Amino acid sequence: MKRIILSILLIILASSFLMAQEPSDTLKYWKKGGDFSISFSQVSFSNWAAGGKNSVSGVGLFNWFANYSKDRMGWDNSVNLGYGLLKEEQRVLVKSEDKLEFNSKVGYKMTESGKWFLSGLINFRTQFANGFNYTNIENPMRISSFFAPAYLTFAVGFDYKPTDKFNLFLSPLSSKFTFVDDNNLSAIGAFGVDPGRKFRAEMGGTLKSELKFKVAKNVDAVTNLTLFSNYLKNPQNIDVNWDFRLNMKINEYLSANFLTNLIYDDDILISVDRNDDGIIDGKGRRVQLKQLFGAGLSVKF
Repeated sequence: MKRIILSILLIILASSFLMAQEPSDTLKYWKKGGDFSISFSQVSFSNWAAGGKNSVSGVGLFNWFANYSKDRMGWDNSVNLGYGLLKEEQRVLVKSEDKLEFNSKVGYKMTESGKWFLSGLINFRTQFANGFNYTNIENPMRISSFFAPAYLTFAVGFDYKPTDKFNLFLSPLSSKFTFVDDNNLSAIGAFGVDPGRKFRAEMGGTLKSELKFKVAKNVDAVTNLTLFSNYLKNPQNIDVNWDFRLNMKINEYLSANFLTNLIYDDDILISVDRNDDGIIDGKGRRVQLKQLFGAGLSVKF
């Protein structure tokens, strides 16, 4: 199943990339671009009376889009990748960022001069590497890996695109698939799958929006929000995935980035310390929040 899904996504991605490279008149119907940035930070102490820990970290981010528009047809594609590592003194390397996301949305304009499209959407999310819980530094517990979890969403609905800076996709009929392709994580029912299963299917409604705007000169922001309600189980408990990215351009090659990612999934139980004694003693539903700030090299294309 994993190979089939990845093959389909690679075919869609390769098709959009190759079509976006076509010469002559076809090229004018495509709008494509992206950015790549790599940032580093380092802290070092020597005989520092106030104390502190030596550390070094690095994060790489890659974002690419290729959007097609001709007559009443539209096709939007995007890839968002990120990976980062952090090293503190004698401790092992830990991840500070890990993201692999692909989106493809094709639509047909409902009226020739209108801004509403009848559209279909594919969204895929996973990570590159293993993730660990470092509560026990000597024996960290692996809690995630590539394709564990992975999320695949298919949706059909209506897409509102008044400008290139904003779009809102509404789907009353969508399916969300959760994959846990790891025997150990599957056995404990991680990420909402039934224990021993590697796959979970849900049917519900999806809302997905994107907004791009300029905050100030050389400062741009992009925010994406995805909501999903499972019609078949607790539809009032809505899954939330919200990304926000702030790009601050210093000059042609230097920039700073601030990223946040907020996730709430009613089916994911987080290990918690209920009495604050340093010992994990239960699991519960929690809002997941990640923040990242870095400065370094950046290239737009």
